[in-house]
Amino acid sequence: MAHLRSSRTSRSRRLALALPLGVVLAAAVGFAPGAATAAPLDAPGSSTARAADTDAAGKLAYVINTRSDAKTLAYVKKAIAKADGTVVVTYAKIGVIVAHSANPDFGKTLRDVRGVHSAGATRTSPLTPAATTQEGAPSFVSKEQAKALKQRAAAGKGGAAAQEPLEADQWDLRAIGADKAAKINPGSKKVTVGVIDTGVDDTHPDLAPNFSASQSASCVGGKADTSPGAWRPAKPEHYHGTHVAGEVAAARNDVGVAGVAPGVKVAGIKVADPVSELFFPESVVCAFVFAADHGIEITNNSYYVDPWLYNCKDDPDQRAILDAVNRAQRYAQRKGTLNLASAGNSNHDLDSDAIVDDSSPDDSTPVTRTIDPHKCLDIPTQLPGVVTVSATGVYKAKSYYSTYGNGVIDIAAPGGDRRYQKPTDTPSKDGGILSTMPGGQYAWLQGTSMASPHAAGVAALLKSTHPKAGPAELQRLLKRQADNPGCPTKPYDPDGDGKVDAVCEGGKNRNGFYGYGIVDALDAVKK
Repeated sequence: MAHLRSSRTSRSRRLALALPLGVVLAAAVGFAPGAATAAPLDAPGSSTARAADTDAAGKLAYVINTRSDAKTLAYVKKAIAKADGTVVVTYAKIGVIVAHSANPDFGKTLRDVRGVHSAGATRTSPLTPAATTQEGAPSFVSKEQAKALKQRAAAGKGGAAAQEPLEADQWDLRAIGADKAAKINPGSKKVTVGVIDTGVDDTHPDLAPNFSASQSASCVGGKADTSPGAWRPAKPEHYHGTHVAGEVAAARNDVGVAGVAPGVKVAGIKVADPVSELFFPESVVCAFVFAADHGIEITNNSYYVDPWLYNCKDDPDQRAILDAVNRAQRYAQRKGTLNLASAGNSNHDLDSDAIVDDSSPDDSTPVTRTIDPHKCLDIPTQLPGVVTVSATGVYKAKSYYSTYGNGVIDIAAPGGDRRYQKPTDTPSKDGGILSTMPGGQYAWLQGTSMASPHAAGVAALLKSTHPKAGPAELQRLLKRQADNPGCPTKPYDPDGDGKVDAVCEGGKNRNGFYGYGIVDALDAVKK
């Protein structure tokens, strides 16, 4: 399994900070007897397991960005074949073609073709057939441990009749008034949040009541697969998307936990490679187009697009990736979809003059480089129109890991801080975010991955309250209802070592730590 993105230098595209897998699941809560067990996963021979070319050895994937008229697309397709390439899928509405080729000069050749705006490889290592790498099974908790944790959670409920069994440990809901908002408006079934991620286990008892299979798919490889279950995680350890989905819309059904918007629908669009768990550009392009074409009002994007942490406009391959993903997410916006993305876990200042990137490319051998974040972009986070979300802890301070940047961060939301912001009034005393895991399980995670779905849930409540609001209006409302604590009055030094770990710039209305402020679910349904 890819390492968790704890310092933005590891290979995983998930913006979650977590304990090692065995420890995380050792803190998980098993579901009650009679519930569904582990979700059916992709078996060898399934459509998702066959996502890569069967003869993929030596090939690279490419995105070719062209004009969208039929004549140009036809001409470029002929050029692709002539250059020893194979078309995987064409997104005619946005002028993006996904192709595979083993020709080392393929990208250069296509860039010289009439009508091509940009073309480049989406990875630095050749494609490999799926399901060739085996990974160990996760370590689930015993029934005795699960029962004890449930009893502790129940003991901390304080007799609140409206609470879910584990809600006493969900400090994050109370921090943004989501528990009170649910009593006024839990969200509309006419609103769907699409989780673009590692896949969603729709058989989880807390997710099944709100899951929209008709708006779900696997986009692995760049082409949508809507066959039943294609959206589920390839392996149990690909838990990230299931955790995110629960944060958004876990049902209030007297089971486990609750989501920020427990009345809305949630869809899963899987983009994680089944072997590497990386999020390649062609899969993300497919996901944005699929979401737009299937009426999804809001997408959550808790990742960055592999293999480059930052995509620089002066590199032809990275420029093509920027172009393709931006075309797709702008298409989604035009079709009525609001896209939210997590800011990152490196504690980087995205408004600084220079950032050292020593993790790219993450599908081969990384090379240390210094980039200007105004010219080399983290995508989809820094794309125009995307709502960028930073993370806060239980004391509403910036989480120690959260990336920030004045003029870049739009809003903030609870993502957890298990080092320096630990609650004293919850059964577990855990500063992470408790949510759903594959196979009917629950666990705590932390990261801007967890912040973005909280904001997406609030956006879904706003859409439920203002059903005619489009993406631009929703974004305005999202910023207006946020509560801004302003920059800290003391230097930001959460570890207390005397060194300033981040500098907050900006004022009370907008600043680099919180953007326009921390989301407020209660205000979202009242105003």
